[in-house]
Amino acid sequence: MTQIPIDVDAESFEASLAEMATFVDDTQDGWTRQVFSDPYRGSREFVAAKMRQAGLDVTLDAGGNVVGRLEGRGSKAGVTLKPIMTGSHTDTVRGGGRFDGIVGVLGAIEAVAAMRRSGVTLNRDLYVVDFLGEEPNEFGISCVGSRSLAGVLIPEHLNMIGASGDTLGDTLAKVGINPDSALRNAWAPNSLHAYIELHIEQGPLLEKSGHDIGVVTAIAGIDRLMARFVGRADHAGATPMDGRLDALSAAAAAVLTIEREGCGAPVHGVATTGRIESYPGSFNVVPSEARLWAELRSTDQSWLHGVKGRLAEQIGLEANRRGVSHMIEWLTDQDAVPTEPAIRDRIALCAERLGYTWTPVPSGAGHDAAHMVHLGPMGMIFIPSVGGRSHCPEEFTPIEDIARGIHVLAKTLSELDVTTSLAS
Repeated sequence: MTQIPIDVDAESFEASLAEMATFVDDTQDGWTRQVFSDPYRGSREFVAAKMRQAGLDVTLDAGGNVVGRLEGRGSKAGVTLKPIMTGSHTDTVRGGGRFDGIVGVLGAIEAVAAMRRSGVTLNRDLYVVDFLGEEPNEFGISCVGSRSLAGVLIPEHLNMIGASGDTLGDTLAKVGINPDSALRNAWAPNSLHAYIELHIEQGPLLEKSGHDIGVVTAIAGIDRLMARFVGRADHAGATPMDGRLDALSAAAAAVLTIEREGCGAPVHGVATTGRIESYPGSFNVVPSEARLWAELRSTDQSWLHGVKGRLAEQIGLEANRRGVSHMIEWLTDQDAVPTEPAIRDRIALCAERLGYTWTPVPSGAGHDAAHMVHLGPMGMIFIPSVGGRSHCPEEFTPIEDIARGIHVLAKTLSELDVTTSLAS
């Protein structure tokens, strides 16, 4: 295989990253750019312009994804070759940072520009995608665009109701995306030669190990739940402690039960209660109702399946002991997704050839890549996150680390282009 040096322009990338960070909601902390917001729409116009500057043909597909295509030699010659795809997302959580997802989109654009500057011409078409709405939204669904592209966006998702009272389908229509077309946007199964995504780790493993590159072994599965507890409202001063049916205390016990399960996972597992509410919400009234929202994540699918039953049993026993009725609703689930071994090996080999150290790492975060596995072999490249911080304003990765990731991405794309078969 002919080795052509690929030079990454770190300064150009840094300038793009800085400009992207201007598209934010000034009423929120950090770099907030939530899906369907005005800053989000502006940022995607910026992404489309950067794609065109890099030589990509740009379209907005029926699922709301910004798609850039670099035509390969095969298409120009009328030869059918499965394409390669890369990308990520540019929406953020509320109070988020400047790097989560953005590095994978702007980094992919820079990888294309770097390959073209270096004279690398691909045989296969290369697609760079800014997926619509990867982060969880008010409708309780994440990865809207990648689900659409992969064919796993379903009518039930579009009927989910948000805080505004609108459905997801209504909201898509308001921003110019036909909901019915989004359901019919899917590419054919196994239509991709490979999908590869560059991303910050969002955890501490790479920084602690001192390695430059993380080769992702699997993307964690996610189960999300809502638990509701119903007790009885009573006067907080006149009702003895042993005579209370305190819904919030039952919910608090459930929070600790959820935490214990996460701490007891044998491989990679975490459990988080991110939201809790109680009613009527007065200091002087024993809470009559409480709700909590939590999630469980693990790359160990057997643990993830087993923990649901254990949680239901333990939470139920404690609620019954307190005389409080309860209900658990499982909102969403997503199985753990292993990456393709052949792509893992290729990423590691490319890192070594470029003189970078690497180590295998799991992904505790969800990614669009987990849905792209429906279209072909999938892999991910991680770069370090300072302090393991993410989904917060302090999220940070040095430019030199990002440049290494882009370098490995470009090198891997160029080598995957000439690889005949990847699927195990």
